[in-house]
Amino acid sequence: MAWVQHIAMSAPEIFLFLAIAGGVALGRLRIHGFAIGMTACTLIVSMILGQFGIVVIPPLLKTVFFGFFVFTIGFRSGPEFFASLSFRTLTQVLMALFIGACGLATILTFTYVMDLDPGTAAGLAAGALTQSSILGTAAGALQQLGLAQDTISQQQANLAAGYAITYVSGYILVLLFVPFVAPLLMGVDLKDEAAKLEAALSAGESSKPNNLAYRKFQVRAYHVSTAAGRTVGGVEEQIGRRATIERLVRENRELTISPAIKLQAGDEIVLAGPSSTLVTASLVIGTEIEGQELLSATTGQVVTLYVTSRHVHGRSLAEIIEQVGDSARGIFLRSLTRRGQEVPLAPQTRVYVGDVMILVGVSKDIERIAKSLGQIVGPGDRTDIAFICAGLTVGWLIGAISYRTGTIPITLGGAGGALIAGLICGWLRSRRPSVGAYPSAAQQTLSDLGLNAFIAAIGLASGPAALQAIQSHGLALLGAGVIVTLVPLIAGTLFAHRILRINPVIVCGALAGAMTVDAAVSAACEVAKSQTPVLGVAVPYAIANVVLTMLGPIIIGLTFTT
Repeated sequence: MAWVQHIAMSAPEIFLFLAIAGGVALGRLRIHGFAIGMTACTLIVSMILGQFGIVVIPPLLKTVFFGFFVFTIGFRSGPEFFASLSFRTLTQVLMALFIGACGLATILTFTYVMDLDPGTAAGLAAGALTQSSILGTAAGALQQLGLAQDTISQQQANLAAGYAITYVSGYILVLLFVPFVAPLLMGVDLKDEAAKLEAALSAGESSKPNNLAYRKFQVRAYHVSTAAGRTVGGVEEQIGRRATIERLVRENRELTISPAIKLQAGDEIVLAGPSSTLVTASLVIGTEIEGQELLSATTGQVVTLYVTSRHVHGRSLAEIIEQVGDSARGIFLRSLTRRGQEVPLAPQTRVYVGDVMILVGVSKDIERIAKSLGQIVGPGDRTDIAFICAGLTVGWLIGAISYRTGTIPITLGGAGGALIAGLICGWLRSRRPSVGAYPSAAQQTLSDLGLNAFIAAIGLASGPAALQAIQSHGLALLGAGVIVTLVPLIAGTLFAHRILRINPVIVCGALAGAMTVDAAVSAACEVAKSQTPVLGVAVPYAIANVVLTMLGPIIIGLTFTT
């Protein structure tokens, strides 16, 4: 095994990327629909590889990798986080904060009862609360304590051990609690409650997709005969399904469209709307014509729009249509997704910053409404490297600020600073779409690579020591992890349902968001036979990503003793 140890010492990057490749591949495997996840698998694989020899990854490399990850968390959550600080979403914010506080209190209790060291306590938090980013902020806080290098290495090993022991059980418990246990605690049938919520959202209208979503959209030209003498508004109302007259040409002169203007025989118009509606429009208007020149300036398109406007955050689709007024004319919502899950479309469906809309309509109409809702996501966007690096620079400068209380430094650390910088940069990007481009694909790549590289570096360096820590704490820490996971979930469910009076279906989605477990949302949707649990995810997810990540230095500071 001498050659393995030689490689570990001379080329540690080989082990680093081997651990990532093996962990990610293993994390993708599904057994009866369940997968452990790439983060936990990367840690396991890296700890196994770490048994072959001492693999030392430079601290700078770990800092950079984790900086990319936590900055991306902030960048993604920034618009949602700041928009969530409003009265409309107050109950969901309180729920997420309450769950985080319960988690912290439970961890501190076990730290006292079991006499846990700071590293183990922070690892327990990262695993049991299913928030891997706590590992990085806790590791950064340990570096600020002025400890000997051997002590720091042991604490990092304990950090990895605590996480490895408790993460899988925490993940499974959240996955089972949200769709099955939470409804029992609230005394409801999730499927029945979802049906009631859908009925309430539709406000008496059909909540089927065809009500608001138009899969096929066209523009067609007509020669006015039957509709002569009628107003534009009257014709549009008779055709229905929000079909709109986009152009009106009379005697080779284009007129400005208004609902009150009357059509005359011989006028040429362009009608936009769902294909099924336009098929019968000739019965109301007159003969359909080729109208190539007429249609050339009226092209339909499908665009992806990222919601960034705080003015629509937490408002229903009906309220948004009323708010934007004429800007909604000729625009059709094909789909609405949140955290990768499709949201049911109905008049009372609420929209949050961070949602993604697929809009269909005429180009000029879409450009008009986009200013009121957010920013159009273009396929050719490139990452603004200068903006990202400048943000990270500011973040690490913020993290370098330290204030001592006795012998304990109070500091955000590099990871905490990068998180704050990411929040601010994400918010700035939402306000000024012309700067700070950071496409979703690039975000996912840097986030996944950054976290897994950091996790692999910890596992490789602390493999033998982490294994010893697992053997020494083992079942006791696993039992503590189960309780740390369940206490916030149980308390959060009862608090949200009985005190805050949040709808039970929304509570289930909010629990998944507050624990940042996307798979739990899918499980709740399957049990509910509805996508309505997705409605509760956005706000708690944004708040939890920030609050739980910052628990790392808090736990280290509160549990460290000289």
